[in-house]
Amino acid sequence: MPKIKTSRAAAKRFKKTGTGKLKRMKAYKSHILTKKSTKTKRNLRKAAMTDATNAKVMKKILPYL
Repeated sequence: MPKIKTSRAAAKRFKKTGTGKLKRMKAYKSHILTKKSTKTKRNLRKAAMTDATNAKVMKKILPYL
């Protein structure tokens, strides 16, 4: 059985939690921040869990995570 290559793009964006869920950072926090409210920017700082509908695909491209 050959080794499966990890998607390096996904490996840089996702971390695995202790329970096996995938943790990700939120989008829309890199630029054009002047028109966004302080509350919006503060909420974008927090990490989020990957949705269950995407988790199955993500675990396929991250076999050794």
